[in-house]
Amino acid sequence: MAGHGYQFGIEEEYFLADAETRGTPRRSVKPFHVEAGERLPEIGRELLQCQVEVCTPPSTEFAKAREVLHRQRCQLGDIGREHGLVVFAAGTHPVADWAKQLPTKGDRYRGILRDVGLAGRRSLICGMHVHVEVKEPDNRVGLMTRLLPFQPLLFALSASSPFWQGKPTGLSAYRLSAFGELPRTGLPELITTEEDYARYVRIMINAGSIQDASFLWYSLRPSMKFPTLELRIADSCTRLDDALSIAAIYRCLVRLVERRPDLNAHLGGVSRALAQENLWRAQRNGVEAELIDEASEQAYPFPDYLDTVLSLIAEDVESLGCRAEVEHAHRIVREGTSADRQIALFEKAKDGETSNRHAMDSVVDWLAKTTRGDA
Repeated sequence: MAGHGYQFGIEEEYFLADAETRGTPRRSVKPFHVEAGERLPEIGRELLQCQVEVCTPPSTEFAKAREVLHRQRCQLGDIGREHGLVVFAAGTHPVADWAKQLPTKGDRYRGILRDVGLAGRRSLICGMHVHVEVKEPDNRVGLMTRLLPFQPLLFALSASSPFWQGKPTGLSAYRLSAFGELPRTGLPELITTEEDYARYVRIMINAGSIQDASFLWYSLRPSMKFPTLELRIADSCTRLDDALSIAAIYRCLVRLVERRPDLNAHLGGVSRALAQENLWRAQRNGVEAELIDEASEQAYPFPDYLDTVLSLIAEDVESLGCRAEVEHAHRIVREGTSADRQIALFEKAKDGETSNRHAMDSVVDWLAKTTRGDA
């Protein structure tokens, strides 16, 4: 176990917005994507043209991941400024109208939109994905199921989507509601063996439901391309430190369940139902939620729940050398998530009798500045 590096990679999705209106870009964003592709070879496209994706190379060092993501965020911000755009990380766009978004050209995206219809056009959301290489790739499905109870905690720490279509949602993380309109999203099913997972994928392909396993958009899944488990539950994190903290905790959790085969070894329908309830509580209240512990049959304040999880991964934190990143989770709890900050800015502007739209503009401005580390 000590000799395995648990390499990881982080994918982040960002929004593009008009620098003047803060809403949907008023002109073509093709020049932006062309220049970004030339200057950042690791860049990628997403379902909608107002989105862009970056990724880090496989690494075992969070300092390297920080350097790469900071550079990418700053470069995209600079390119955006040259094209009259702002670039920001959040789970949902606070003001953009989904009906005005244009899909990205390409066979895969056209196929998705043809398959899911309006739900795809409404998918104006951005997330963060974390890949962690496991020691035994053939055991990834069992690990996926055993990691299920930890997903609400990671989701709560990432909450950055309190607004939708220019309105407060009353939730800390609305993104999952929008994403949930698509099929095969949310928590993975209770599939515990590689054989059962392969059978499920085979049946879905043969029945014409999916082309391959990449069309299973669950919040956690085995990667098709890499020997990794891919975490997909998190909102796109406005603050880089938050993204690295979530990635570090997840990486430690992967190591934990590999070295502790007894942990969450016998999850059943009740376990998944409680994880789903915790996911809703995290969606509604972020790090102010109370999360349910199945063993004690009690709900605990988020800080206590976090401390319990961090005590479980203490050995893994030391082995993987990411104490600073993991400890940052306490700061997220103390100071609030991106969603908490967005809501506070909006309410402060509204108290000053600013219009609803101008209040939203202040939120987008904060998102753009914080994404590149200027706030």
